[in-house]
Amino acid sequence: MYQATRIFSSNLKERMAQRFYNLVLLPRVRDDIAEYKRLNFHLYSALKKALFKPGAWFKGILIPLCESGTCTLREAIIIGSILTKCSIPVLHSSAAMLKLAEMEYNGANSIFLRLLLDKKYALPFRVLDALVAHFLSFRSEKRVLPVLWHQSLLTLAQRYKADLGSEQKEVLLELLKIQTHPQISAEIRRELQNSESRDVEVGLPVIVEMD
Repeated sequence: MYQATRIFSSNLKERMAQRFYNLVLLPRVRDDIAEYKRLNFHLYSALKKALFKPGAWFKGILIPLCESGTCTLREAIIIGSILTKCSIPVLHSSAAMLKLAEMEYNGANSIFLRLLLDKKYALPFRVLDALVAHFLSFRSEKRVLPVLWHQSLLTLAQRYKADLGSEQKEVLLELLKIQTHPQISAEIRRELQNSESRDVEVGLPVIVEMD
């Protein structure tokens, strides 16, 4: 599997690599994790090698895995650890975050979002706006949200507090009154309140340029 992945990631077109990752590599990886509760070293190496084509990796592995709705937290942690270890161009990661923000929620999505946010990219405002909208969509959520959700919101506040607009911070602070966690919410509130906003740093309102 590792040798096959090497061929697809090095020599073949992105579309072919994506098909191989999605139809062959991903099912094999998921079977191995389900069977042994961990991932074989060679399959882990294959996943890392597959990132040589990051577009195909996100479209063939990460996004289908999250869209399946059956991604376990164990799978998310194992596959997510590759995101931490490898360098990924900001455009590919930004596109993946946009996609994750639009998806139906499950805990695995929060793990991948947190890991990508932790890479501290200089994210386009469009991506940050989509992430804020993602969290705000939980204002009317009645179920108790998992710790993972609160952790990913905390990571957004820690890494990008200076890139958020003052209005965005206000609505996020309102959200914390609805979706609360005994320890994490206070930390998020502190991060949002004790930071400059992107629209007041230069004493001017945020100007949205129209294409």
